[in-house]
Amino acid sequence: MLIVGELINASRKAIGEAIKAQDVEYIQKVAKDEFEAGANYIDVNAGIFVGKEPEYLQWLVKLVQEVVDCPCCLDSPDPKAIEAALSVHKGTPMINSISLEKERYDALLPVIAGTDLKVVALCMSDDGMPETMDARLKIAEKLIGGLVKNNVPIENIYVDPLVQPLSVNSSFAVEFINSVEAIMTQFKGVHTMCGLSNISYGLPVRKFMNQAFAIMAIAKGLDGLIINPLDKMMMASLVTAEALAGRDNFCVNYLKAFRNKQFDFLG
Repeated sequence: MLIVGELINASRKAIGEAIKAQDVEYIQKVAKDEFEAGANYIDVNAGIFVGKEPEYLQWLVKLVQEVVDCPCCLDSPDPKAIEAALSVHKGTPMINSISLEKERYDALLPVIAGTDLKVVALCMSDDGMPETMDARLKIAEKLIGGLVKNNVPIENIYVDPLVQPLSVNSSFAVEFINSVEAIMTQFKGVHTMCGLSNISYGLPVRKFMNQAFAIMAIAKGLDGLIINPLDKMMMASLVTAEALAGRDNFCVNYLKAFRNKQFDFLG
């Protein structure tokens, strides 16, 4: 399971204020905490700072990579911000994200084409967010085909079928997890990823629903998540779900998590 730590996002009040104040210590502590908790990538987002996003995204990449030995997930639809961040990034980052929306697709494709960059591909088009598995598959097919045609290796593509609130439509969870299974089955070598907390929007006990949803999606093949890695229950649920899904030979990762005391919070 590939984990992208979601916490360094300017839309979160504390992070937005830290970026504005150039609070190096706070930003770096969040990055270290996420990495030590198991994040494989650290998401960096400065999207609220219109006009300064390229400068701030570049600054965030530098800060994060000063203190953690892992790549960043560059979270912006703005090619100028992505290019600024790429100019200082060490190693191979992930781009979050491209979609089938024409303006976004046309802007980001030249940045991604022919590179070894990993990319989150959102199942969204100019027609809006798809609600069914079939609609998601049509978008995924066009996105994957376009990226591969432009020399992006299929194994570098992380399709995000987009999670929508269960409180709005009782079929949204099932349509999503069925989409994950269909995408992983039909497009061999591709990955799937999502930020899953939207599933519980407007409902009580959100963390519990998010964990259950993650487990169901992993059973269908989901192999990437954009989450808060400091959520110990979520992280324990993920390593357990992967073992149960047959993706942890001889339970090596599960046993490693146990030895590293990742289950100690259970008492």
